[in-house]
Amino acid sequence: MPNSQTELINHLKSEGILKTPAIIAAFEHVDRRNFVLEKHQNEAYGDYPLPIGYDQTISQPTTVAFMLELLQPQKGEKILDVGSGSGWTTALLAHIVGESGFVWGVELVPELVSFGKANLQSWGVSNATIIQAGDTLGLPACAGRPSHAPFDKILASAAAHIIPRELIDQLCVGGKMVIPVGSSIFSIDRISENDFNKEEFVGFAFVPLRY
Repeated sequence: MPNSQTELINHLKSEGILKTPAIIAAFEHVDRRNFVLEKHQNEAYGDYPLPIGYDQTISQPTTVAFMLELLQPQKGEKILDVGSGSGWTTALLAHIVGESGFVWGVELVPELVSFGKANLQSWGVSNATIIQAGDTLGLPACAGRPSHAPFDKILASAAAHIIPRELIDQLCVGGKMVIPVGSSIFSIDRISENDFNKEEFVGFAFVPLRY
């Protein structure tokens, strides 16, 4: 088991999962140890998911790296992070998009909203926030809250039963969404208002997407 951040990153690179310089830099900058529960900090660099309470987990580093490599976030982009949990993926994305971009995390469990916000604050992340999820997936416009959609990229960290139309509608033309559906990960490119390309990668396990 990797015992340090450097060992974890070297493991992900040696497995051929972590490849893009900007994503590698985010993994080097954002320490997973700061986003796990205190009782699991000695396991923070293990390449497996860890519980963060409320039947939720912080995802396996291999899976996060794989999904970010599919998503290919870029500097200056607006990104939606669905199921932000402890805030680790939100912080990774925020580092990649830089100060000219912004990341909106949404989380259903109120206690995890607070946990994620505190983790972002302690890590000094200023270009991201975590918002309490509502009755509809993502951040659509609703009473008293403007929508930040359409987003350049959308990342979901919990498994849907089907590809959610609510999230597709919040993705800009030319944008990309990476989302688990069942035991697969789908990479979806929005080509035009009604045309999409999708690619499926099988053999994953996630907690279910709830809303």
